[in-house]
Amino acid sequence: MCAGIVAFSILPPLVGGVAQAAENAPAPGSPTYKSTIDGNYLPNPPAPFGGEINLNASQSKPYWPARIVPPKGAPNILLIMTDDVGFAAPSTFGGVIPTPALDRIANAGLRYTNFHSTSLCSPTRAALITGRNHHAVGFGVITEQSTGFPGYNSLIGPENATIGRILLENGYRTSWFGKDHNTPDWVASQAGPFNQWPTGMGFEYFYGFVGGDTSQWQPNLFRNTTAIYPYVGNPKWNLTTAMADDAIHWLNQLNDIDPSMPFLLHYVPGGTHAPHHPTPEWIEKITDMHLFDGGWNKLRETIFANQKRLGVIPQDAKLTPWPEKLLRKWDTLSDEDKKLYIRQANVYAAYLAYTDHEIGRVIQAVDDLGKLDDTLIIYISGDNGSSAEGSPNGTPSEVMQFNGIELPVDKQMKWYDAWGTDETYPHMAVAWTWAFDTPFKWTKQIPAFFGGTRQGMAVSWPGHITDLGGIREQFGHVIDIVPTLLEVTGIPAPRMVDGVAQKPMDGVSLAYTFDKANAKAPSHHKTQYFEMMGVRGLYHDGWMLSTVPTRPPWVLLGPTIDDPANAYEWQLYHVTEDWTQNDNVADKYPEKLRDMKERLWAELQKYNALPLDASVATRLVAPRPNVTAGRKEFTYSGETVTGIPHGDAPSLLNTSYTVTAEVDVPEGGGEGMIHTNGGRFGGYGFYLLKGKPVFLWNLLDLERPRWEASEALSPGKHTISFDFKYDGLGLGTLAFDNMSGIGKGGTGTLTVDGKVVAEHRVERTVPLILQWDETFDIGADTGTPVDDADYQVPFALTAKLDKLTISLDQPELTADDVKKLEAAQKSAADAN
Repeated sequence: MCAGIVAFSILPPLVGGVAQAAENAPAPGSPTYKSTIDGNYLPNPPAPFGGEINLNASQSKPYWPARIVPPKGAPNILLIMTDDVGFAAPSTFGGVIPTPALDRIANAGLRYTNFHSTSLCSPTRAALITGRNHHAVGFGVITEQSTGFPGYNSLIGPENATIGRILLENGYRTSWFGKDHNTPDWVASQAGPFNQWPTGMGFEYFYGFVGGDTSQWQPNLFRNTTAIYPYVGNPKWNLTTAMADDAIHWLNQLNDIDPSMPFLLHYVPGGTHAPHHPTPEWIEKITDMHLFDGGWNKLRETIFANQKRLGVIPQDAKLTPWPEKLLRKWDTLSDEDKKLYIRQANVYAAYLAYTDHEIGRVIQAVDDLGKLDDTLIIYISGDNGSSAEGSPNGTPSEVMQFNGIELPVDKQMKWYDAWGTDETYPHMAVAWTWAFDTPFKWTKQIPAFFGGTRQGMAVSWPGHITDLGGIREQFGHVIDIVPTLLEVTGIPAPRMVDGVAQKPMDGVSLAYTFDKANAKAPSHHKTQYFEMMGVRGLYHDGWMLSTVPTRPPWVLLGPTIDDPANAYEWQLYHVTEDWTQNDNVADKYPEKLRDMKERLWAELQKYNALPLDASVATRLVAPRPNVTAGRKEFTYSGETVTGIPHGDAPSLLNTSYTVTAEVDVPEGGGEGMIHTNGGRFGGYGFYLLKGKPVFLWNLLDLERPRWEASEALSPGKHTISFDFKYDGLGLGTLAFDNMSGIGKGGTGTLTVDGKVVAEHRVERTVPLILQWDETFDIGADTGTPVDDADYQVPFALTAKLDKLTISLDQPELTADDVKKLEAAQKSAADAN
């Protein structure tokens, strides 16, 4: 050996400081060493070179680093969760809606009947992928309501690595299909940053939408971080089927390239969150079954009997009483009421059956690859209880409801035949929601009662779960899923990721329940707090402490609760004996009540749930660190830019503003969209129609005031401007109960080259939010038109846009304004 040349022998790689044997010898010239890692530090520290280096390659020995693989026997993972599905909706847990895919997993494995969510979507999803309580990872509420406190900022920090990142670093291929409600809305644009997107949280491939919900016909859809529009020119396209197609393609492609690659496929469709958008075939199929003709009270009785027959509730469980002070009974309704409500339920049921069918296709694809026996499937039915966000009458457009508009039945009937199509953004009446949470009280948003948190779950793992069709009643929570996955894969929770020390997991593994011998074993999850928008609960060792809501979930613009810590009645339930929280025993056990309260406050402080905040609407419009914060002037170059989400766009709501476009019209005239934000169910458009400038407001699909020039623009350069003078006091009044400053009217003026071409008043404007799955576009329109009668997307601008300017003039409350509002607030309080 030549002096000065260091020789290395071929050694197994050092992993975490420990030499570990490769699983198989490498073929000459190919990196086929496989090795597990200890997983404590991610990414794994680099292994030393294991070959031999001399002066010449012919005298040296090459060495390839080992490919990291999971421990031997670690399964593939298909982690499924649907959206807004109450415990009692699917057939698997006593419902009347057929869910054969969920039935398949339950019959091939286990039904879990005491499994819980947080009661709201973003928080549940954050807890599911991190194994930590939702406040502990910044998701005390949905990201659209985030505030600047650690438990509520909607930022999953680097100290909370997701299951995607952990499994990725341990050799899995990882993907996420469907809903992503864990990307803050102010980083959801093309400007990023993308570390809070699925691809930045350890999921290598993402196909889905960002936000709380989206149209299934024209969704806000992304592949990884790029917006895509496969529905354009394809009117029968539906995301529910398309995402199943894409997931199946991903599985087949991975298998074709390397059948040995283990996978984590996180499958989270938009169904059944509003808008309820099944295909016409599914609506017809469910309608022909006449599932809901007897009404919601009869439905509860039917479901309750089914649940006892299936054994998914105890035989001595009590059906909680119907909330007569909140919701009407079926036999008090008119024939027109019943007709509309049955239609709503049929469309909802069709959406759930359709969603489950497409999930079944993904499960079957795993089976077709011959991998079902090596795959752990977890199918969670819903991320919270059934949704009551559609008003007591339901709504043809959820965007109306989130702006405080509730339509009576007779006004909704004009959408009856279109219900479920892309002409609607529908949600069902609250009474159906309550029935789909049978036998429990309350609904989504309410964390203190099981109607808001109890989720049916089915788990299968052939050869490992042998009690096929078994039922498990142990208390569980979404934070238990990550610890379960880590136990069954043999992968530890990392101590450090990217040099950042990791928080411990808050959940406990459910893997002990897979053993038939543990079918009746005591729950390992002893204590779990619940909190959502001020309402609180605590489960501890068979007892449930609950605060009683003062605001129903369907009331968005309710009175302010300044002291949520003391604003609610406390109730206590011995849920070991009272499965449905039917009998309040707070008076009977005062010492237990006191003990449970003390435990709850300790948990709330421990997991960053303080300060308590019971507000709803005010948080929707609270300031956030987006790119528009504090700005009043916005200038755009004129280049076609589409797909900017509302969180990164200037808002024209509750303010005076001016929108100015400098255009160069070609010979023959110009046509197309200059600028738009929103779509068919709420928004505005500034465009050239047959050469004429138009500014149109779509007021939640109820009115469409427009300002239109009488003559087309001549060829050449022009300055077109729309100026709006707002009447109200703006968002500053949201701190006061009377809400006097939002949604007010004003006067709009359209000018061309300084000359007024249209001017008139409107008596109302959109108060809180535009259609959230639509975007801020310049030079074209994506999604849906603000007026279908005028144009169809993309409606690209044929004139040259040289510059677009938006100027805001936000109302500012004077000291006198504040005094008047405070006096009005006090007067209203005294009157009550």
